[in-house]
Amino acid sequence: MTGPRTRREFLADAGGFTAAALLVTPGFAGVHPGGSETIGVALVGCGGRGSGAAENALSVRRGPVRLVAMADVFDDRLASSHEALAGMELEGFDVPPERRFTGFDAYRHAMDCLKPGDVVILATPPAFRWVHFAYAIQKGLNVFMEKPLCVDGPTGRKMLELAELSRQKNLKVGVGLMSRHSLALQELAKRVRDGELGEIVGQYGYRMQGPVASFRSTRTPEGMSELHQQIRRFHSFLWASGGAFNDFFIHIIDHLCWMKGAWPVKAHALGGRHYRASAAGVPYVDQNFDSYSVEYTYPDGTTFIFEGRNMDGCMTRFSSFMHGTKGSAIVSTNGDCGLPSSIHSRHDLSRESVVWRSEVPPDQQNPYQNEWEALIDAIRDDKPFNEARRGAEATMVANMGRMAAHTGREVTFEEILACEHEFAPGVAELTLDSPAPLPPDADGLYPVPQPGIVTDREY
Repeated sequence: MTGPRTRREFLADAGGFTAAALLVTPGFAGVHPGGSETIGVALVGCGGRGSGAAENALSVRRGPVRLVAMADVFDDRLASSHEALAGMELEGFDVPPERRFTGFDAYRHAMDCLKPGDVVILATPPAFRWVHFAYAIQKGLNVFMEKPLCVDGPTGRKMLELAELSRQKNLKVGVGLMSRHSLALQELAKRVRDGELGEIVGQYGYRMQGPVASFRSTRTPEGMSELHQQIRRFHSFLWASGGAFNDFFIHIIDHLCWMKGAWPVKAHALGGRHYRASAAGVPYVDQNFDSYSVEYTYPDGTTFIFEGRNMDGCMTRFSSFMHGTKGSAIVSTNGDCGLPSSIHSRHDLSRESVVWRSEVPPDQQNPYQNEWEALIDAIRDDKPFNEARRGAEATMVANMGRMAAHTGREVTFEEILACEHEFAPGVAELTLDSPAPLPPDADGLYPVPQPGIVTDREY
């Protein structure tokens, strides 16, 4: 890890990787403003979240929108997504076999089916986000991309540079941090800015649950390549996803920072793995800790405590809170942005102390749909809309907390952004036959974080 540098220096260092190619292409004012012509959409990454985003795109108020291409590394993922979307009988679903692409270069073929001003959904594992975003910018495409946006310092710097390039080209970019599009949280944020809570002096966020999704993994099955296993079970591997910490915890981290109106400048953390084998003795080989506790510190010295857990049989808690000099608030009641939000006159958060509780019309309660309405409105009306920079910054705050836990030391925002440990430096060149970025040892095990032993990198 190198010493702290300015963001200008970070972007200058990262600049060589795409800027020469991208800066020579013209800016794009868009081809859809003010009109009702069809907006084409391509889906890159056909997992559950990508399929959900495609459904949202086809359900917007200000259509018509047409899904014209799909891409995934794996045939079966694309086929199951196509079948599910076809079964919804949504208007605008039009992806015949010749516009379904598989393999590591499938993203290019899908985007090549679009015209400038159309929209590409980027929903692959986050390791590939900067590669796909760079090509979308080159093609003059508007973008909706899922969180997280990066996994380490080098990819964070790349995403910040690309965010600036997309802004210069007037591209509209949505990021899947949907809490920002919850009407309840928007109203709460406004009330906080108006001073109803006074000064925010403390925040608490929790996502304590079982081992969901691909949090934990066993050895690679016989007949499957290491690369395929790591992509399919991307939550288990830091290079692919930033681990369970980033993918599961980023929403609450992001929306509490939004409520505070600042990004933390440093973090220190605890974490560990209590269970490294199943009840039957089968070893888990993933890189995740099963419990994390992070203290983030803001520029004004106030703190935000986040606690996350992925463990069977323990108490579950999935919510967020904050306390101010004039009262307190429930930000999310249950979930990443669960309704209702509320403001309280006392710090016990009791029902008797409620002074405001959010009320959102039923047809506007889905933040996943709301974020798509906002993106399409911006395209139709040609108004500024670019969430890429704050999406990258939110991801780097998550990376900072994770690295603090994995190294056992305090980590600053500038340090995580300057860190030179790139988990998968050859990700842009991967093919179906490539070795995995994270090779196993002779026993089929992968390197894991060792706090206090390995302190300048995460493994």
